[in-house]
Amino acid sequence: MAVSKLTVILSLFTLLSTLLHAKSAPLIKQVKVQDQDTQPFVGVNIGTDVSNLVSPSALVSFLQVQKITHIRLYDANPDLLKALAHTKIRVIISVPNNQLLAIGSSNTTAAAWIGRNVVAFYPETLITAVSVGDEVLTTVPSSAPILLPAIESLYSALVAANLHTQIKISTPHAASIILDPFPPSQAFFNQSLSSVIVPLLQFLSKTGSPLMMNLYPYYVFMQNKGVVPLDNSLFKPLTPSKEMVDPNTLLHYTNVLDAMIDAAYSSMKNLNFTDVVVMVTESGWPSKGDSKEPYATIDNADTYNSNLIKHVLDRSGTPLHPEITSSVYIYELLNEDLRSPPVSEANWGLFYGNSTPVYLLHVSGSGTFLANDTTNQTYCVVMDGVDSKTLQAALDWACGPGRANCSEIQPGENCYQPNNVKSHATYAFDSYYQKEGRVAGSCDFKGVAMITTSDPSHGNCIFPGSKKATNTTRQVVNSTDINGAESRVRFVTFWSWRISAINKWWLLFLVLAFNILLLW
Repeated sequence: MAVSKLTVILSLFTLLSTLLHAKSAPLIKQVKVQDQDTQPFVGVNIGTDVSNLVSPSALVSFLQVQKITHIRLYDANPDLLKALAHTKIRVIISVPNNQLLAIGSSNTTAAAWIGRNVVAFYPETLITAVSVGDEVLTTVPSSAPILLPAIESLYSALVAANLHTQIKISTPHAASIILDPFPPSQAFFNQSLSSVIVPLLQFLSKTGSPLMMNLYPYYVFMQNKGVVPLDNSLFKPLTPSKEMVDPNTLLHYTNVLDAMIDAAYSSMKNLNFTDVVVMVTESGWPSKGDSKEPYATIDNADTYNSNLIKHVLDRSGTPLHPEITSSVYIYELLNEDLRSPPVSEANWGLFYGNSTPVYLLHVSGSGTFLANDTTNQTYCVVMDGVDSKTLQAALDWACGPGRANCSEIQPGENCYQPNNVKSHATYAFDSYYQKEGRVAGSCDFKGVAMITTSDPSHGNCIFPGSKKATNTTRQVVNSTDINGAESRVRFVTFWSWRISAINKWWLLFLVLAFNILLLW
């Protein structure tokens, strides 16, 4: 079949145009990343009844070191809000209970409060919400009639400043506003509070704001000892026979907090509200108490808060709402040593006022939250009083069938000295323990080993999992990242050149073909 010269020429022009367009088209499409603000998170409350409280700038630096990204304040301290600017730390500020009357009685006062405490700092300081009062309905019931007017006045001020879509307004409640909380399906709000609760839920539903709840399994356990097991309160693994079962829904509850959250959802549903999310504005466990508080211990506080963090970051939701995981603010960051008795009131903090940890949280594998002091830095060491023959057998197993890395305890290596079976076994045990991911049972060796939080490294002998090892390798890791980035640049540049070269050859071919056609 004959093909006209014009048809061939037009085809070549079309091909040339396509190639030139392809050269300018992007090779990689951008992938939209989900907004992190929509993901559940763990934050901390910051109280200030602390002797010798550090400066706002020092406090913010500490928050950054600890990788804390969400905080709640009990006021709107301007110095701290200024120090938080440009840090990406998200903050809930609060209207103290003693300011409710003035704000709820005057729109002008409410507008001035928003102007002074929100507009003056946002968006440099990432204010995400305003909590209006704290447990007003139960601690200062005389202020209940003014609570909603205060909330609405503050919201109107946010609307006027065009910030109402970025900043939410709500008020934290004590768990006691919910009656008959277990089983959760039967829970309901105290009906004497309906005149406030119903319009408040209408407001939260309309504005997309959360129901803020202060939920403490510690108090549930203390008030129901013998009925609520301690393990349920601490998120400890349970056998099915120990799980709490809601007889109406047949849902199984493995921990008290989930039951409290679902009690709030059921209470709202009983009032026909199903679109308001629960935010836990306070939850925690005291690390010290008086003689009447025997369960306020460091071990229980560590267990509760460590498991709470894992539970939230696992994003497993609750039995009633597995699709919704409530964000939680731990009470609290610092021990408030100036608080009045009982003793537990001054001992809810993760850290002392001087920024040293009260205990070592075990949150390894749960992201970077509180990463500086709480990445489960534990080690496996030899117990005292174990005979050498037993230790040698355990050492032989660890370095043999256990496949621990024992190269550092060979002659001439950094951990060979002191040259005795206890020192060598300690290194081998820890090597195996770290290799196994510090899982339960990996530090036993027939009862001759134990877990410790004290780093056994000494001199140039750096143990596996040691922070010292992390520090010595960090520069190398960073340089690797930089080299990797340079390699990626070279890779892209190389392929850009190859693509450019290929286009040049195509263009040369097309020019020759075009000339041939013209001569044809």
